[in-house]
Amino acid sequence: MARTVAVASQKGGVGKTTTVATLGAALSDLGEEVLLVDLDPQACLTFSLGIDPEDLSTSVHDVLAGRVSARDVVVATEDGVDLLPATIDLAQVEVSLLTRGSREHTLDDALADLRSHYDWILLDCPPTLGVLTVNALTAADEVIVPLQAETLAHRGVGQLVETARDVARVTNPRLRISGILPTIYDGRTSHARAVLADIAQRYDIPVLDPPIARSVRFAEAPAIGRSILATAPGLRGSQAYREHALRMVAERRTGRD
Repeated sequence: MARTVAVASQKGGVGKTTTVATLGAALSDLGEEVLLVDLDPQACLTFSLGIDPEDLSTSVHDVLAGRVSARDVVVATEDGVDLLPATIDLAQVEVSLLTRGSREHTLDDALADLRSHYDWILLDCPPTLGVLTVNALTAADEVIVPLQAETLAHRGVGQLVETARDVARVTNPRLRISGILPTIYDGRTSHARAVLADIAQRYDIPVLDPPIARSVRFAEAPAIGRSILATAPGLRGSQAYREHALRMVAERRTGRD
């Protein structure tokens, strides 16, 4: 069965989509079967992997609305991962879910018939703590929190951590916070190092190493429609994501043993 990982932060611009796309590609390069799920109405992950949301007739919106099976919406990408894509229509689902009973389990239920086909399912959450993010946390085995190491970026970590712990208590007891991933990181500054030290001490959550070094190449990759592993494979940040993928696979295999 697939291990499901939510990548979540209520702050935009911290590398959630880049992390999902790149970790997915790195896991695929290791021979793992990977499904990425775009849960952001802005559809940045979908666009980043070379798929124009405006060309789609169905998306994760239709899956969550109960109109189609997730299996019928999945598309292949050039990076070797499958994608459950998003469109702007996803914003409407967030409103409609609020009126449903057991709404937190909608995504979990929708993914049920896909889990046996993949080793990993990575969930790209919207930059909010709304019903779509709660759905992702309810469907996930673990959550990774990307964090830009600056003061304003880390102010919301506590709220996300509390939300994840609430979800673990109420709707998903298997959920764990696997760690905070430093992104857009400039280790030359004492401020960045101090922020990470404060986070680790304040929340008692692992800070995942290595950090993802800042590079303009990350911003360029989505325009090409490929992950950074395809557009800049020798980049230090690309290698860092490969190391995280290796760690994830090793931890999972150790858990199996």
